[in-house]
Amino acid sequence: MPQRMHSTEDEVVAVEAVDPGTLLAENQSLRDRLLRALADAENTRRRAERFADDARQYAIANFAREMLSVADNLRRAIAAAESRPAGSNSDAGLLEGVRSTERMLMQALERFGVSKMDALGKPFEPSLHEAVMEIDDPERPPGTVAEVLEDGYTIYDRLLRPARVAVVKQRAESPSLDDEMQRRNHQP
Repeated sequence: MPQRMHSTEDEVVAVEAVDPGTLLAENQSLRDRLLRALADAENTRRRAERFADDARQYAIANFAREMLSVADNLRRAIAAAESRPAGSNSDAGLLEGVRSTERMLMQALERFGVSKMDALGKPFEPSLHEAVMEIDDPERPPGTVAEVLEDGYTIYDRLLRPARVAVVKQRAESPSLDDEMQRRNHQP
């Protein structure tokens, strides 16, 4: 089949059929759509990458949360053994074995980003602490963690388990002289 040569007539017909302004506007519109699609694809890639990083980093969270009860029980066993009077050499050996097991468990958790929070003596923070009770303590300011009942833990920068704490109560204000006078004047 013989090829047809491009003629000036064809060019004139093409120019008359499509306005150059229309072609430029359509070209700009297509370019804009392409850039938006590329930006959307890049955002999706970044989001997927962040999701994969989070999944890798925090995948152990449920397992670590379960292991915290084991750590708590080891800590309770050590505290109970230390509160008893000194026993035989076998008791001391058993206690040292439990301490060693707790130490190894905590080191393993730390290797995976789990760390214990230090709450004692710090201001109460509802995002990190769970107040279990309030206590009177005139030596500490109100709202301070006076006792840690159960340690809190984080995994990297996220809360794994809040610390269960006892918080110092707000002190009852001693009535001022004016308040006392008003109270006495209103008594029947």
